[in-house]
Amino acid sequence: MASPEVPRSSQPAAVSPSKGVLANRIVQALWRCGSFPVSGSARSANTPVEVLGWGRKASGFKAIKQAQAKGLPFWLLEDGFVRSLGREDDSLSLVQDDLGIHYDATEPSRLESLIPQPLSDQQQLRADAIAEQWRRLNISKYNAAPDYTGELPDDFVLVVDQVAGDASIAYGLADAERFRQMLTAALDENPLSAVVLKVHPDAYTRAKAGHFDLATLKHPRLKVIAENCHPGRLLSNARMVYTVTSQMGFEALVWGKPVRCFGMPFYAGWGLTHDVLDAPIRRRQAAVVKVRLQQLVHAVLVSYSRYMDPETEQETDIEAVMSLIHLQRQQWLKNHALGTVHALGFSRWKKPILQDFLYGADIHFCNKAEEVPAGATLVRWGVKPIPEALKGKLKRVIRVEDGFLRSSGLGADLIRPLSWVFDDQGMYYDATQPSRLEHILANHEFDDATLDSARNLRKTIVSARISKYNLTAGDWLPSGAAKGQKVVLVPGQVESDASIRTGAGKIKTNLDLLKAARAAEPDAWLVFKPHPDVMSGLRSKDVAMAEYEAICDEIVLAGDSSQMLEQVHAVHTMTSLLGFEALLREREVYCYGMPFYAGWGITYDEFKNPRRSRQRSLDELVAAALMEYPSYVSAKSRRFSSAERIVAELQRWKANGPSKMPLWRQALRVVLRLWVATGIRKGA
Repeated sequence: MASPEVPRSSQPAAVSPSKGVLANRIVQALWRCGSFPVSGSARSANTPVEVLGWGRKASGFKAIKQAQAKGLPFWLLEDGFVRSLGREDDSLSLVQDDLGIHYDATEPSRLESLIPQPLSDQQQLRADAIAEQWRRLNISKYNAAPDYTGELPDDFVLVVDQVAGDASIAYGLADAERFRQMLTAALDENPLSAVVLKVHPDAYTRAKAGHFDLATLKHPRLKVIAENCHPGRLLSNARMVYTVTSQMGFEALVWGKPVRCFGMPFYAGWGLTHDVLDAPIRRRQAAVVKVRLQQLVHAVLVSYSRYMDPETEQETDIEAVMSLIHLQRQQWLKNHALGTVHALGFSRWKKPILQDFLYGADIHFCNKAEEVPAGATLVRWGVKPIPEALKGKLKRVIRVEDGFLRSSGLGADLIRPLSWVFDDQGMYYDATQPSRLEHILANHEFDDATLDSARNLRKTIVSARISKYNLTAGDWLPSGAAKGQKVVLVPGQVESDASIRTGAGKIKTNLDLLKAARAAEPDAWLVFKPHPDVMSGLRSKDVAMAEYEAICDEIVLAGDSSQMLEQVHAVHTMTSLLGFEALLREREVYCYGMPFYAGWGITYDEFKNPRRSRQRSLDELVAAALMEYPSYVSAKSRRFSSAERIVAELQRWKANGPSKMPLWRQALRVVLRLWVATGIRKGA
């Protein structure tokens, strides 16, 4: 969290001459942003106010001027050194400086005063741990880029180019000529080594110019990397790094590499780098005793920087942000490896959601099979059939469905999902063929740390009463409990649902399921809970309620499924996810079909699946179904998340009440209800 060395007001109000600064999400999260001008009278005299501006931009100069005129403190802001997954994503970190800004060597900055400060033993250990975590997780400022996969020389020095005109160059006491000198020096000073020139990613992602004409660079020992790639592999393998003012010089120090500087970046002039330029006198005076790398790391990444959790919008620390970015990058890399995918038949509502879940892949949306080329990777919702014209012509098919921790509100109400599953072998509810989840359960070995995480995740889900949809309803107590009877819950399903078509056995209707449960549990208090889609009027009722009442002891129309599971002893189901949620709460589960959680020795099964012969523990099932199989995207950040973080988000979401469906969807629901009701009357 925030270091005590940096003076910071307690929840100050923030004003700025720039609306863009105040609209910045992390600024909104870390300050109470006011909309009134500094010179206005709306500000209370007792309200602490700070003026914010952006670095050496116009807003930064104006902020200093306005703050000085009004006797108010100012902060100059910039993106932090571990910013985000992608360049277009919200920043998860920023720096704040009440003197200058870190990349401006022409004037003092707050960072300059922090770097030479001595550290306590605890701070030294933390700095070492941060540097180790940086290397282990392969972190950089931006992280939505693949690792470099080309060949690297056995022995090379790395030369880092920058975007021409970048503010850090001129403010770092350098110019374009320094880049030519840097490359020449790298070649001359390392006659027996290869020289790898890394072009700045903006040169090809944003059409910015670098400092070298690549077409004219000719040297037998020079290798140019002119592609968008993550710097980690280059830094970890380089013998030495040459830079002008790039942040990659700081990252090279974290990787333990010697760094040669041809400008005066924030990390130069402290005795940690080999500098061409003389350091400003103030740095030389401050660093009478050589600064250690621990001091630089702690000052830059702890004391000088602030961090935001994008899902809670609360302040957090560098360790948490690096862990989250690593998690996000792993999913991004997995998607990036898919290359180009063609998504066929997705609704307008699902298209932006798919783009979030497949961030990193190149998605082409298609409305017709003719738009999908031969050899394509096809993305298809659920178990929708593959068009005849495409059969035998596709590279692979990836099927998509809602995950098991979905939202606070029904998917039928178009409430945004937090989890989807992407299955390139089948689909988890289709027992007629293998699925990726089935493959994981049949073959994967989970280590102790993963099983511990799964156990803790399950305990959190149970204690927080988290379920797939997290619908809120009043608490329910079974009347049979007072009579000492075994309480058995029978969850109703939508009988036209794909999970019944592809996963049910002989029993395919709710009425037959109730009859089977009664036959198996003649003395139990039998409770039937219709599916919420049926009760909402979006799906037609299969039979009259009186037929259910004739078999069961009680019908619960609007109970909270998580709370209900706490009150029952057993669940009898065809393929309902409620059976899985009952297992999480260590209830008996009897399966009359073959849902994904059946056949592993945890449930009582009506029939066997020969592909599922391995015995699995409950924690292994949780690890597979909730941690390994699904993809998670936060509704708050729209970026990848983990099962644990999504459960926390669902807790917050559920506490605020289920999301309301869009107004147009409410109107459509009325029409659907009338249509369903008319269909029932006509079929009666």
